[in-house]
Amino acid sequence: MKVKDIMTKDIASLRSDDSIAHAAQLMKQYDCGSIPVCTDDKIIGIVTDRDIAVRSVASGQNTEKQKVCDIMTKDIVFGNPDMSVNDAARIMSDRQIRRLPIVDNNSLVGIVALGDISLEPTAQDNAEDALKNISEHCHRM
Repeated sequence: MKVKDIMTKDIASLRSDDSIAHAAQLMKQYDCGSIPVCTDDKIIGIVTDRDIAVRSVASGQNTEKQKVCDIMTKDIVFGNPDMSVNDAARIMSDRQIRRLPIVDNNSLVGIVALGDISLEPTAQDNAEDALKNISEHCHRM
């Protein structure tokens, strides 16, 4: 099965000059833990709920004034719509990430989460392995 068959296609995105407060509001609205940061359709970063907690709130920043570009992760791993679900799961496990942005022709077209992969019967083992690797890394911190 291909990533394009299971990815979420209707995704919210942020601009780099959006406030941290706006990012948190979008996460609440869409019930998600990360939002891509884009210029036009090109992804330039990603902001997670953990980024907001650790890089902004915990350090006492004003979330209304601080910008997404100040805390976003810029070293992003991408997938493509035609890759297999198993390959996506392997990337997520190796890089210890829970969500993989999907890019086609340099444009963001979707996101695959571990939850999406775990629903695919042929990839459940890979999703479990990925989650195990991510969880082990978190416990070591």
